[in-house]
Amino acid sequence: MALKECTKKEEANSYELTVSVDGETFEKAINAVYKKQVKKINVQGFRKGKAPRRIIEKMYGTEVFYDDAMQDCYPDALYDAAKEADVKIVAVESLEALEAGKEGFTFKATIVVEPTMEIKDYKGLEIEKKSTEVTDELVNEELDKVRERNSRMVTVEDRPAQNGDTAVIDFEGFVDGEAFEGGKAENYNLSLGSGNFIPGFEEQIVGHSTGEEFSINVKFPDEYQAEELKGKDAEFKINLHEIKAKELPEVDDEFVQDVSDKETVDEYKAELKETVANRLKDEAEKDVDDQIADKLIDLLEGEIPEAMFDNQANDMVRDFEMRLRSQGMDMQTYMQYMGMDVNALKDMYRKDAEKRVKLRLALQTIADKENVEVTEADLDDEYSKMAEAYKMDVEKVKAAVPADSLTEDVRVQKALDIVKNTANIK
Repeated sequence: MALKECTKKEEANSYELTVSVDGETFEKAINAVYKKQVKKINVQGFRKGKAPRRIIEKMYGTEVFYDDAMQDCYPDALYDAAKEADVKIVAVESLEALEAGKEGFTFKATIVVEPTMEIKDYKGLEIEKKSTEVTDELVNEELDKVRERNSRMVTVEDRPAQNGDTAVIDFEGFVDGEAFEGGKAENYNLSLGSGNFIPGFEEQIVGHSTGEEFSINVKFPDEYQAEELKGKDAEFKINLHEIKAKELPEVDDEFVQDVSDKETVDEYKAELKETVANRLKDEAEKDVDDQIADKLIDLLEGEIPEAMFDNQANDMVRDFEMRLRSQGMDMQTYMQYMGMDVNALKDMYRKDAEKRVKLRLALQTIADKENVEVTEADLDDEYSKMAEAYKMDVEKVKAAVPADSLTEDVRVQKALDIVKNTANIK
């Protein structure tokens, strides 16, 4: 396989490659296609799947397997040609076979490539670091979270329902005097103030007491998911069975012993103080990285192909799909539940995808300007960290993560370290 010609097109970051695939490579591909397809071919005088290739080619033409064989050759041929042309392919816009025969074949490809970018003044960035001071208020907030996690619901009988309570209700909804599908439930636990029901519903439960039967009037939003209910006025008949309120535990030594391995409130608060300190430190470091990222993106100069943003958004959708599968849910079920499609999900990731692409291009450009190199020792260290993080054997990690890909990741991290180490962090 060889690159015959590489022509820059008028469009930014677009090239036209003319690539040749040698006869030996093409022959291997044709033979592989024949072996896959012969199982489905019937030829009189031969058992199904046993007809020799020369017989099939004589019947259907010498070129019968060419198209599929060329399809199999394209990826490697394009990769090698792009490497020879010293460009990185972002997207393939078109492929056109020019000629083919026993001596091989030639094709033309229009590709979009990674852009050449410019960045200046990336050293000495002014960064303001968030405070990491641990105040009593922050410790008490952390303590309140623990109390929330250990709270219990108790029945309230001496007052009406209020926001924050859970109301146990029967309800039935009517539009124009007729009950509608999905508008009825019994012993439903509704968290008042949660905003889970249509506007005005929860607010009209507040103020009523246990045992009351009453009606409330609401209007379905114009964007409501059920077409037949959009913008409609509705009446709901309510039977309020029970009011439950969250009861928080008292903070004393007994509570501390129940939720931790500490003995006293003071000891537990000291532990929480350390927890808060570590969290603030992590948040401050992340905020520094975020500020650096935003500044580098603003400094980046050059035209970025839309295909790079699309590819990143698609990768993020695939990652999300894998996370769903790990939780036992498939993408189609999730989409139906959320009332959206893949394009809507991709649009949701678009902004973050653009930021990731721009930041990586900025750091790659800095790595080039700084002549950043990655040694074997750097890669071994990174592989070891990954193996420890994923509880895997190092050799298995190496097999799963290509060295070329990891090398680029390490270069980008080194570039970020250069920027961070030279930044003026106050």
